[in-house]
Amino acid sequence: MDFLAASPYRTSAEQLAHWIAGGSSTAVALLPESANPRKVGETLVALANAHGGALVLGVNASGQASGLNAPTDARDQALTAALMAEPPLVLPLPEIVALDGRELCVVHVPPGLSQVYSIKGQYLLRAGRENRVMSTSELRTLLIARGEGHFEATVAPGASQAELDEAAVLRYLERLSGLTVPSPSAALLTRGCLKATPQGELAPTHAGMLLFGRNPQQYLPSAEIIAVRYAGTTMSDEFVREDIRGALGDQILRAEAFLVANMRRGMRIRGFTREEVTEYPLAVAREAVVNAVAHRDYSLRGDSIRLLMFSDRMEVYSPGRLPGHVTLDNILYERFSRNEVIVQVLSDLGFIERLGYGIDRMIAAMQEAGLPAPRFEETAAGFRVTLLSHGHDLVSASPAAQRWGNELLNPRQEQAMSFIAQQGRITNSAFQTLCPDVSPETIRRDLADLVDRGLLMKIGEKRATYYIMK
Repeated sequence: MDFLAASPYRTSAEQLAHWIAGGSSTAVALLPESANPRKVGETLVALANAHGGALVLGVNASGQASGLNAPTDARDQALTAALMAEPPLVLPLPEIVALDGRELCVVHVPPGLSQVYSIKGQYLLRAGRENRVMSTSELRTLLIARGEGHFEATVAPGASQAELDEAAVLRYLERLSGLTVPSPSAALLTRGCLKATPQGELAPTHAGMLLFGRNPQQYLPSAEIIAVRYAGTTMSDEFVREDIRGALGDQILRAEAFLVANMRRGMRIRGFTREEVTEYPLAVAREAVVNAVAHRDYSLRGDSIRLLMFSDRMEVYSPGRLPGHVTLDNILYERFSRNEVIVQVLSDLGFIERLGYGIDRMIAAMQEAGLPAPRFEETAAGFRVTLLSHGHDLVSASPAAQRWGNELLNPRQEQAMSFIAQQGRITNSAFQTLCPDVSPETIRRDLADLVDRGLLMKIGEKRATYYIMK
């Protein structure tokens, strides 16, 4: 089970036909290709201020799927209309969906957005088949309910666009095949990672720095993961620790490497059979980390995400209590994104599904593994997820069991794998230090072979390249 799948917004022809047959509603808006950008923008704003939904372009006034003459233009128009909102709406990329030989454009507005949106000074709400202006009392209620600080959307004081990692930005844009923009700067503006200053310049938002900054911690020192593996059930002097910093995507990958390197593996007896198991289902442990990175409150200073592994449990602590209207009682069903831009970009990158937290899947996977459901707790200033492990049910209780034991590796590769098990990753220069008498070309071939065998994953390019366990 892989929770880091592509975006969940994949509209089938059957779903699209169902929407069109049902007509416009509170959650579905049907518009013709000729709808002007203002009308499209108003509809997106109205859906965002309600409970989200879908806008379909290419349906005529009679409710029939007439299709689009210029699907790409319709998609670009939808993205332009989203930027007309105040603040700009950062949405999943519109889809072009074929239905009975005709192409239509579907724009998804996620539920649980944390801001209140207007367009040309009007605050609209989706009500039945129409968009209408919100009453004063409705607006006041919504402002209170969505009273988050929107810290991620503010410009990082003193930061400049030159501090963004251009190579990381270009790799990101390669994944956004449906985004037509004249320049990388325009794309980052569209995705909420850049913002125009009062002086008319473009500067990185806090989200932009966290996602693409070369050194985000220069502006947000607490934006890190402190990962620790303790030997016993309590904190002690015997531990392995890694302070994980850098851009958020790299933090997630390095935290996953730490999990893999420090998770116990072995054989568990179930009935009359022995089965290989890990201390926790890796997908669940990874999901807990991804959620913490995506949903923590980055405006809080002096507190970091903490990934703590004990002999009987794993804890992931995230600064900031549950956002908006989400509570421990309704966490399975309600959605509210504190960091809309961060969630969307991580979704674009394949780290997280925009639709929700995946908590229901975490519970199901733990139960499938024969483990108790995750425990969710709010603290005075944060949120903690606790996973209970297989513990002594594992025949082998040693962390970082050598998963490459069945592979025929040369002594240098064995050294490299052991180094990664301890340190979480390895670079060409670190490998060269381990094997000083070996040529750089041999080092390169050894690492490439480990990648080809599926044992290692290559991260970054050129001098910034490093390798983690896959």
